[in-house]
Amino acid sequence: MTSTVVRPTVVGRLLPDDPLLRRLALMSLVNTVGNGLFITVSVLFFTRSIGLTPGRVALGLTVAGVCGVLAGVPMGRLADRVGSRRLLLVVGPLEAAAVLGYAFVHSFAAFVALACAATVLERGSVAVRSALIARALPAEGQVRARALLRSVMNAGLVVGSGGAAIALQSDSYTGYVIVLVLDALSFLGAAALLVGLPVPDGPAGPAEAAGAPVKRRTALRDRRYLLVTALHAVLELQLAVLGVGLPLWIVLGTDAPPAVLAAVNVVNCLLVVLFQVRASRGVTDVATAARACARGALLLAAACLVYAAAQYGPAALAAGVLLAGALVHTLGELLTSAGGWTLSLDLADPRAHGEYQGVFMSGQAAAHVIGPLVITLTAVDHGAVGWVVLAGLFALAGPALPVAVRGAAPRG
Repeated sequence: MTSTVVRPTVVGRLLPDDPLLRRLALMSLVNTVGNGLFITVSVLFFTRSIGLTPGRVALGLTVAGVCGVLAGVPMGRLADRVGSRRLLLVVGPLEAAAVLGYAFVHSFAAFVALACAATVLERGSVAVRSALIARALPAEGQVRARALLRSVMNAGLVVGSGGAAIALQSDSYTGYVIVLVLDALSFLGAAALLVGLPVPDGPAGPAEAAGAPVKRRTALRDRRYLLVTALHAVLELQLAVLGVGLPLWIVLGTDAPPAVLAAVNVVNCLLVVLFQVRASRGVTDVATAARACARGALLLAAACLVYAAAQYGPAALAAGVLLAGALVHTLGELLTSAGGWTLSLDLADPRAHGEYQGVFMSGQAAAHVIGPLVITLTAVDHGAVGWVVLAGLFALAGPALPVAVRGAAPRG
């Protein structure tokens, strides 16, 4: 298989020369444009068109999130048995059907059941796609490739969110259903791009293929991998900082205008699109990945302290401090993401990538579920003191990763 080449220009970051990576990037773009459409309008659709209360929507999505945490390992194991591409060809149309099903929901029970099914499919597919990338791309180019794919994903989310503005403006059942249809088509389009993708569908791993039968490791009994997954999940709380903590902090704890939140989101998205590939340079093995996570965690801790300082200034100063915090935060996010990909891959048994990626993605999913609660109990409820506590969590978890991976065997 040819090596992956990524041009050092902005266009090169989004349009790779390697045809396989180009196909994967297009799949990510199609899928995330649909996700951006749906995520932007979903809560309003559930409350204004289906008629659910905000509290019931939150409860239903929380239950669905817990189900998603439990989906990674079973889906990953199934991918190891039947092949990642083959499984995604089935999961994609099921995801499309689940999204369209929301148009016919008229009760809380039906909403919870469908949300659980959709989230299980979505979280499971994340683990399966990660396993597919692990098998499709050469090891030496995977971190750079995943960085490029993340840039493409963020670009897709921005495009989808912008397109959803039309549906939000109309604020009608018909407009929201059109968004559901477009999201469903994005799942089908991504599945169609899988057809003909040169990825082996068999379960055999490299050691078995080389005639060296070695006992396959089990992710749930791999203590080092579980520890690394847990530590990196703590770093994933930074997403809840951006999505929950910062919006509430801006409104409740500072004099900054609410519009600054939009500027923070733009800064975050643009920096990820433009610099995620560059941030992955130098992350070449387990040791460098763990150090990248440690540096990124310290930046996340520093960002929390900067956010806390925003309460002490007038509106203009508070806005500037928050934007500075967002810049530091995003730099930390870039490093922890690049390091996390390498750790999730290089510490895994290459014959069981599906199961191992399922465990790692379940750790991330758990952080996404409990993140809003953690952020609320710290920064939102206790202000500057809470931000300091969050900073301490990041500052402890990140530097612990180099210790946790010390002595790890090379990949494979």
